[in-house]
Amino acid sequence: MPKAPSANAQIEYETFGAQTAPAVLLISGLGSQMTRWPPAFCEQLAAHGYRVIRFDNRDTGLSTWFNEGDSYSLSDMAADGVAVLDAAGAAKAHVAGVSMGGMISQAIAIEHPDRVLSLTSIMSASGAPGTMNPTPEAGLVLSIAPPDPKADYEAFLAHGVNNSLTIGSPSYPWPEGALRERAIAEHARGFNPTGSARQMGAIRVDGDRTERLSKLNVPTVVLHGADDPLIKPLGGEATAKAIPGAELRVIPGMGHDLPPALYDIVIDAILAAAARA
Repeated sequence: MPKAPSANAQIEYETFGAQTAPAVLLISGLGSQMTRWPPAFCEQLAAHGYRVIRFDNRDTGLSTWFNEGDSYSLSDMAADGVAVLDAAGAAKAHVAGVSMGGMISQAIAIEHPDRVLSLTSIMSASGAPGTMNPTPEAGLVLSIAPPDPKADYEAFLAHGVNNSLTIGSPSYPWPEGALRERAIAEHARGFNPTGSARQMGAIRVDGDRTERLSKLNVPTVVLHGADDPLIKPLGGEATAKAIPGAELRVIPGMGHDLPPALYDIVIDAILAAAARA
């Protein structure tokens, strides 16, 4: 796959659909590889007449990994997304991101407004105080490091599956065995045990984006799960309130994940934002 040169990083990316079609840039969440936007999802979205672009955030998957003591900002990660658009030859894109990816999407819209046709912020937050307070159980997903896969591979896989179930969607379960298969595939592709901590640092440093979001002039849909335990619905509500004209969609039974049963709902939100561009 190609890589996009960005400041201090090489960003792995992949495209689906016709090169001449309008672009949709998909941005993954904390510690999540671009494969969290599975090919089936990307192909389904591309079938609506779009060129879908997914990429590994820095410190994730096959993009550049950083070292202990390194730091970067959400602005740097937003610039990575723009670098991917440059490398893919897309002057503008409909931008959609989940969780931290939603925050990066917001940063692209704030800092690179000429590159953004529409914005879809999914299971994310504005960074305002109180908008990213998880339930105690979901908070452990972020705070407890996984077992060393070299020492106990099965415990590592079980940890990943349990975390996914903890923050998952109660009304949209995964197919049997799918989460274990995903954990195996992600470890084999590019598991970076220290990247999430640096990404979390970028989120903390960026702080509250409410004032910056209030100056946006971009068609926006904010999608959130009513049962999201990691970023509660308040995160989506605050985001939609901050962005002028934003549409808020709160989905009963949706948590903090993207199982196949939610593909239609998420794609519909992206298409709704794009239709307003």
